[in-house]
Amino acid sequence: MKKVFVLLFAVVALSFAGNAQNAIGVRGAFGNSSAAELSFQHSLGAANRLELDLGWHNYKDWGSYVNLTAIYQWNWNITGGLGWYAGVGANAGLYTGKYESDNFGIGLDAQIGLEYKFSIPLQVSVDFRPQWDLLGHASGFGYGVALGLRFCF
Repeated sequence: MKKVFVLLFAVVALSFAGNAQNAIGVRGAFGNSSAAELSFQHSLGAANRLELDLGWHNYKDWGSYVNLTAIYQWNWNITGGLGWYAGVGANAGLYTGKYESDNFGIGLDAQIGLEYKFSIPLQVSVDFRPQWDLLGHASGFGYGVALGLRFCF
């Protein structure tokens, strides 16, 4: 147990030592579906990063969707800890309908949002993500607005 606390302390201390390069946390989205996602951001340089989100979406009309979304993002600082970002990417997952068997879906995504990085290793974001599903029961245009909370390391 002592080793766990030492490791946790080391991770937190390193987070304060410099600019955070990665972040892990959750996103909650609302739009044409409600969603809960595990979110990971990996820095690809000073102004770029990759965001991976593993989520479960619930559609009121017909069923649910478990998917993985990958977004390449460009980041810009506004002032202090406040910044904005935009990106493009893709998603893939499995649909489970109320009246039919499971099927596979893929789609294209875009994203634009605001984020705030606190002096502690915490990031809060709000974003808009339109998507065009190419295959699957829910093919067509969809969108979501999400609130994210991530731990930076």
